[in-house]
Amino acid sequence: MSGPLSHIRVLDLSRIMAGPWSGQILADLGADVIKIERTGEGDDTRRWGPPFLQDQAGNPTQEAGYYLSVNRGKRSVELDLKSAEGRAAVRALAAESDIVLENFKTGTLDQMGLGYADLKAVNPRLIYCSITGFGLTGPMAGDAAYDFMIQGMGGLMSVTGGADDTPGGGPQKVGVPIVDIMTGMYATIGVLAALANRDQTGKGDHIDLAMLDVSVAMLANQAMNYLVSGQPPVRRGNRHPNIQPQNVYPVADGHIVLAVGNDGQFRKFATAIGRAELADDPDYATNAARVENLPALEALLIAALASGTVDHWVATFAKAGVPSGPINTVDRVFEEPQVKHRQMLREIPHPLGGALKQVVSPLNFANAPLRYETAPPLLGQHTQEVLEALGLGRACA
Repeated sequence: MSGPLSHIRVLDLSRIMAGPWSGQILADLGADVIKIERTGEGDDTRRWGPPFLQDQAGNPTQEAGYYLSVNRGKRSVELDLKSAEGRAAVRALAAESDIVLENFKTGTLDQMGLGYADLKAVNPRLIYCSITGFGLTGPMAGDAAYDFMIQGMGGLMSVTGGADDTPGGGPQKVGVPIVDIMTGMYATIGVLAALANRDQTGKGDHIDLAMLDVSVAMLANQAMNYLVSGQPPVRRGNRHPNIQPQNVYPVADGHIVLAVGNDGQFRKFATAIGRAELADDPDYATNAARVENLPALEALLIAALASGTVDHWVATFAKAGVPSGPINTVDRVFEEPQVKHRQMLREIPHPLGGALKQVVSPLNFANAPLRYETAPPLLGQHTQEVLEALGLGRACA
């Protein structure tokens, strides 16, 4: 097997997005990820469509696009965790695994005899990551959560969207389930750190990861701006709170994203738009001055950019060394020459759909290259082979 984690086995008891996202990252890195799914039901996201994958005859399958986005490279095993046989199979798998990912409601697996203490008893080196909405402790520990509500509770929506006094202004969620995705990323970081620590100590660990905590951590510079100033940040649309000019600007045939990051870039930018004098104007020469005088500056920039096209300005700024770009729709993203060159879109054989297109990992290793050969599994596709390898019968399922 290829990939830096080809020696690692992951028992994935999670569903929906955050846990499966972590499991997919680990699978991409070469780990053997065994996804446990409810008998006859499977992961909730299998039904989160349309759209659904079409088979080779053009008929819709029961494989939803949402499910297909987060389960590549795994093996699917159907188990009934309400049965003694199903729970015994989980314990047998845990005994041979390095990592467990789970996002059951707090206390649920403990009641089943599958909590951290239970599985640690069969495998003291086990790394067990519990992903919940609010954590294993605290007044909301038992509450359910979804990405959308956490984006609101954690402050992200308070800084996303246009100002209340602008057309269409108001709180907005991010267009992808960003808290779920980042929780999956933190889960991956956590289990890999625990693996590194286990190499030194021989001991496993239990990671308590909450989506709300992740959302708060993601406030990053916006949180620190508040902690330094005492002023809660507000929604500014596409304007950066600290660095200017950074915004979406109208041009002759659409809009461009402009991200001027320092005073040197601003000088190059001012020259490129034919307003070189702006870089020496004390109202705009420094970033602090540009932030302070942004309304006046933006009026000048909008006037200067109005006559050029998207392609003209993107090429002009690229030549000048000023970061800018178009606002691509998702279909155009995959037509970007750089995205094509980086091979971010691959095709993987699928038992129902023929060649399944997948957006792959952005990680590229020189000495342990990643391989994408296994599509998101059908429900229970690997039940027999996994249980037989454990010496168990399919009656466990």
